[in-house]
Amino acid sequence: MSSDIEAIEQVVRAAEELQSDVTGFTGLLTEEVTLVNFTGTRLRGREQVKKVMAEALRTPLKDVLTKNELLDVTFLRPDVALAGLIKHVNDDRTGALTFVLVKDGGTWRIALAQTTPVVKP
Repeated sequence: MSSDIEAIEQVVRAAEELQSDVTGFTGLLTEEVTLVNFTGTRLRGREQVKKVMAEALRTPLKDVLTKNELLDVTFLRPDVALAGLIKHVNDDRTGALTFVLVKDGGTWRIALAQTTPVVKP
């Protein structure tokens, strides 16, 4: 399992590093991915994520950068894992981020990314 955890850690790092690279980021996703962002917008499928991400990177959103802090990985099956993360946004927002990852042809890919804003007291 340690090699799988290392591979999942790499996906988490790559998701952060590729946040402004449409092709690179969407390459981390399954074809049928579901992505729910900070605002509750739900995207379905890699192609929709590509389209919306490309549009967003042509707006001031291109300057919004995030850091992902991996908290834990739980294996539901040998080929399915939950990753619990904290998303730190450069505008002082924080989100609880969950990835569901599946092992696809030996490669871990994100099948679900769900961000829930964390309200600071």
